[in-house]
Amino acid sequence: MYALLILDMQVGLVQGPDKPWQAQALISTLNSLMSDARQSHTPIFLARHTGPAGSPIEPGSPLTQIVQELELRGNEVIFNKSRPSAFFMTELAQQLHARGCTGIVVTGMKTQYCVDSTCRAAKDLGFDAVLIADGHTCSDTPLLTARQIVAHHNATLAEPFCRVILAKEWSFQGTGSD
Repeated sequence: MYALLILDMQVGLVQGPDKPWQAQALISTLNSLMSDARQSHTPIFLARHTGPAGSPIEPGSPLTQIVQELELRGNEVIFNKSRPSAFFMTELAQQLHARGCTGIVVTGMKTQYCVDSTCRAAKDLGFDAVLIADGHTCSDTPLLTARQIVAHHNATLAEPFCRVILAKEWSFQGTGSD
C-alpha cells in the first residue's frame, strides 16, 4: 500500500516573492491525486516546513498554513518538519508503518531540497518511493530555471532512488495501491 505525501504546499512558499513554476497546474495535479487517494482509502500526508520560534515560518505562522486551493477534507495527516527530509525528526516513517504502507508517492515543493531529500530518505528507510514527475516544483534560481531543476531531478532520482511517473499514469486504485 502507498501513501500520498505532499510537501510544503504552504502560503509562504506558494504565494511568496519567488513564485514557483506552474504552481496552479501543480495544485490541480495534487487535487486530482488526493481525489484518487481518497477513493481508494489511501492515507494522505501533508508536511509543512517550519523554522524556529521567532522566525517568519515558526510553527503556527500564517506562512506555514497549507494553501487554500488544495482541497483538504479534514482526514489528512498534517505535520511539521524542520529539515528538508520529511522523515528527519518526524514520525512519518512510524505512521506509514502503522498504516501498512510500504511505499510513498512524493509530490510538492521544493524540488531541489525537500522533494529530493525525501525521495532519497524514503529509499534508505526501505520504502518504495514514487516521484510524480509533474507533481513537484520550485522557483527559478540564478543558475537554472525551475523547469531545468525539475527535469534534472526527475532524471537524477529515477531508478536509484525512486520510480518517476507522470500523474496521469499513476493510480492509487488497482496496481498503485497494492
